[in-house]
Amino acid sequence: MEHGNITKSMAHFCKDTCPVCTKGREKGEGILYTMIKLEENLCPACRAYKKVYGKPAHEKLK
Repeated sequence: MEHGNITKSMAHFCKDTCPVCTKGREKGEGILYTMIKLEENLCPACRAYKKVYGKPAHEKLK
């Protein structure tokens, strides 16, 4: 399934730019990590990350 440009750009933002998501994924624990787990169903960028990469926003990509 091909994703649209907006979905891809939002997933890219979540992966590389969002300060909460990048720091939370980097550490894998703590308050930011917990925030990502709580908000990933509310944040459109986190939902796009899950659609494009197939993993929840709190999990690292290999």
